[in-house]
Amino acid sequence: MLDELDKSMLSQMSGLHELPIGAYNIRRNGEKVARNTTANIDIVTKKDKPGIDIIVKPGTKGESVHIPVILTQEGLNDVVYNTFEIGEGSDVLIVAGCGIHNPGEKKSQHDGVHEFFVRKGARIKYVERHFGEGSGNGERILNPKTIIEVEEGGFAELELVQIKGVSSTKRDTEIKLHKNARAVVSERLLTYKNQDAESKINVEMVGRDSSARIISRSVARDESKQLFHLNMSGYERCRGHIQCDSIIMDEATVQSIPKISAFHSDSQLIHEAAIGKIASDQLIKLMSLGLSEKEAEDTILKGFLK
Repeated sequence: MLDELDKSMLSQMSGLHELPIGAYNIRRNGEKVARNTTANIDIVTKKDKPGIDIIVKPGTKGESVHIPVILTQEGLNDVVYNTFEIGEGSDVLIVAGCGIHNPGEKKSQHDGVHEFFVRKGARIKYVERHFGEGSGNGERILNPKTIIEVEEGGFAELELVQIKGVSSTKRDTEIKLHKNARAVVSERLLTYKNQDAESKINVEMVGRDSSARIISRSVARDESKQLFHLNMSGYERCRGHIQCDSIIMDEATVQSIPKISAFHSDSQLIHEAAIGKIASDQLIKLMSLGLSEKEAEDTILKGFLK
């Protein structure tokens, strides 16, 4: 069912070496290759467009859903629309992401639209990892869109990671928070060579006493380009914080554009943004411990993106 290349890519995306325990749907080159449901989590193929509906029953605790996508063909343009219904009072882990292994000269592309409805008092941790590899010169393009609505007292934690090898990406994340709802977004992104990445994160706090935090960290190397739009809006009494830090190297360029907008006198919003190079004292300290300059540099970058 899964060959050695598939297993290798699953391992890089989600740490899996075999089929996961619990609910899962594995998609390869535009087709379903494996699926499992549980008593509390159902996965249903959409009838009107490519994609699946994931339904988590109210009160479900301690279960997980894995929905990785694998592309190993050149010239493939894969699109999916996935909808998540997270039942009231549930608490689940969702692991997604896409790996592209492009062996040829034509571009391979995956566009994934994920829409979440996190019902009253429910909690999710959503982990999305993207990476690209392959011996060919064909582009590896990933364009994820994530839309999340969190009802009263709900909580959404997002871990969005681009590991390596993605030629071009446009990431779009939209979150709406109702009364007492919370969200934490952690984004980590690496670009090198002539890669480009654009990330838009927009959080709307429409409910009283909602709160959100966006933490974005990136490394831009060689001649790569990065653009970040991080927006946060408060329409009620709420609290929000944006933190965006980037390390820039070589001939790379980084633009970070945080924006906060208050439409209520009790909105408390903060943004911070920083772009800079690796501090020389950090390099010197690690090199004094016996590391080469390259090893010291890699150690710092790995820690920064952890």
